Amino acid sequence: MSDMNIETAPNVQASEHPEPASAPLPPSKKPPGPWMTVVKKFLRNPYAVTGLIVLLFFVVISVLANVISPYDPAKIDLMNSNLKPGTGDHLLGTDELGRDIFSRLLHSGQISLTVGFSVAAISVIIGTLVGAISGFFGGWIDTIFMRLIDVMNSIPTLFLNILVMAIFGTKIQYMIMILAFTSWMGVARLVRGTYLQLREMQYVEAARAIGVSKTGIIFRHLLRNASFPIIVNATLMVGGAILSESGLSYLGLGIQAPATSWGLMLSNSQEFMLIDPLQAIYPGVCILAVVLAVNFIGDGIRDAMDPRQKKKISRRRLDKWRKNYSKSGI
Repeated sequence: MSDMNIETAPNVQASEHPEPASAPLPPSKKPPGPWMTVVKKFLRNPYAVTGLIVLLFFVVISVLANVISPYDPAKIDLMNSNLKPGTGDHLLGTDELGRDIFSRLLHSGQISLTVGFSVAAISVIIGTLVGAISGFFGGWIDTIFMRLIDVMNSIPTLFLNILVMAIFGTKIQYMIMILAFTSWMGVARLVRGTYLQLREMQYVEAARAIGVSKTGIIFRHLLRNASFPIIVNATLMVGGAILSESGLSYLGLGIQAPATSWGLMLSNSQEFMLIDPLQAIYPGVCILAVVLAVNFIGDGIRDAMDPRQKKKISRRRLDKWRKNYSKSGI
């Protein structure tokens, strides 16, 4: 009996002082996704952020042009023509017909930005479809599409735009269609090259093995991985479309009165360059600012989406690291 008590004593003592349970590990922080990484890298680029702010500024004031503009942009007042900036309620003065320049700039932005974004969107859609089909299937389909692109690139773009606008008229719908029709080839070549590379990946072979359709592979699997260069190219095409619209309007084959655009304002002001050069400077600065902003945004997106892009470290931070971690302190 005593031996039994001696043997059970350690068990009783162990039960009175149980070992503390280990604390649960804190949940691991979820790593940022690819899009969040791109946004963070984009926001660290001061030029791209400045371009985005400038572009949003022009978009907002153009959308709210009917609310902001103090006058009707097409209202003619010959009694108050060629007024200097700041005269009366005319912030930027008036033109040769007495129309308020500030109101015309706001409403011109509506048409110019609409043409730019519409042409870029339509061109990207057409170019993506052609490039995706050509790059994925290859063979005779690829040959036909590439020869079509070669033919389109051989036609002088400006001549074709002038010819179509002279035949069908100068409505904004025709301008958007002809500019988009002559701008999709670069996107198609870019998407085709990307698809030729991606279609040989192992995940494409796995998708085929499990029975995914060709349409699903093209638009669900491959298009996601090819979206980065497409987005970069689309942003750069906005600026090119705005310049093309301005050039056609400057030649008298674009937007016609009573509607207005920045290119048309430049065309109307060329006769008064010696009398009032500010009439040409205002729309020219708007075109310059928007095109530069779009190009900065495109460059920022390209740098943010490129995994090979090296991270830029300021000299101040490098000097701090050398001071803290260098053995010599130099």
